[in-house]
Amino acid sequence: MTTGECRGKLSVIGIGPGEARFLTPEAAAALHEADALYGYIPYLDRVPVRDGQTRHASDNREELARAGAALVHAAAGAKVAMVSGGDPGVFAMAAAVIEAIEAGPAEWRALELNIVPGITAMLAVAAKAGAPLGHDFCAISLSDNLKPWEMIERRLRLAAQAGFVMAFYNPVSKARPHQLDTAFDILREELPASVPVIFGRAVGRADERLAVVTLSAARGDMADMATCILVGSPETRIVERAGLPGLVYTPRRSGGR
Repeated sequence: MTTGECRGKLSVIGIGPGEARFLTPEAAAALHEADALYGYIPYLDRVPVRDGQTRHASDNREELARAGAALVHAAAGAKVAMVSGGDPGVFAMAAAVIEAIEAGPAEWRALELNIVPGITAMLAVAAKAGAPLGHDFCAISLSDNLKPWEMIERRLRLAAQAGFVMAFYNPVSKARPHQLDTAFDILREELPASVPVIFGRAVGRADERLAVVTLSAARGDMADMATCILVGSPETRIVERAGLPGLVYTPRRSGGR
């Protein structure tokens, strides 16, 4: 098949944080029309089985190989869906697919590529807690699989000094159980002890848990890889309510305005 004749299609689909209610209509339609689904095993397990649709599951840390296999399949003329948790463009499969296209054969650049957004974890956690992302914020992956830990430490310190609320993805794993505590130690050097820290585990699923503590009380063993953590800025507040959970929010005005 020549570059001009390629009729395949690859959709990179964000399925949101968990339950089907978080799936957008666009994402549901793209999943339904696909001939084949590719994805990390737990994410594929969240997608209902459809007759005639094949599934190609792979383990974590196989993103580029998964992307390449999906692109080969699409280049053969199939409608392929790459399933990604949350939003595919946030520490997820959209970047891996485009990286594979950049390094791959010319025919992959001729494919129709459709990136379908989804609700990413930090937005789901923020909505449960209140409005902690109401002012400027950033997202940082604490995994050092693809970047050095020294870079992560520098970004943590600079983000704290700049007054950003921070969202932590990939906060801890069995291979690096100590790094989240190290991250909190760095932040305690830069931020007030009273800054709120939100631990949102599996938000959007039946077993979700949300906990809000101060930075002084935050510990690495409060999180796992299913947890997204939001660290407030010095301006982040908690509005207490009698008999109801407090509302964590960061005012939209800052710097005396």
